[in-house]
Amino acid sequence: QVQLVESGGGLVQPGGSLRLSCTVSGSIAISMYTMTWYRQAPGKLRELVASSTTGASTIYTDSVKGRFTDSRDNANNMYYLQMNSLNPEDTAVYYCRARRGTITYWGQGTQVTVSS
Repeated sequence: QVQLVESGGGLVQPGGSLRLSCTVSGSIAISMYTMTWYRQAPGKLRELVASSTTGASTIYTDSVKGRFTDSRDNANNMYYLQMNSLNPEDTAVYYCRARRGTITYWGQGTQVTVSS
């Protein structure tokens, strides 16, 4: 059974940083999957934040370019999102997704709140 578990969310002041982790377990090698961070703010649609395929450049949504950086540890099935210069508009539940063809797995999400 494949599980994705996000962690690292919390409350941070504007201008602060957080590092989100996505721990992937089960019969899956994330090196073969496109790994993506999504977020969903209250009352808004879920949006792509960063998407990574092994051997290719990461795609970022415009609002986080230059502030967020994703990374992956394929050997340990871990996927990360380093978030710097956070602002209140980044407040959302952040989700990790693994996708390969028609196979998709989602985590349950971790809350990020940016507030003074």
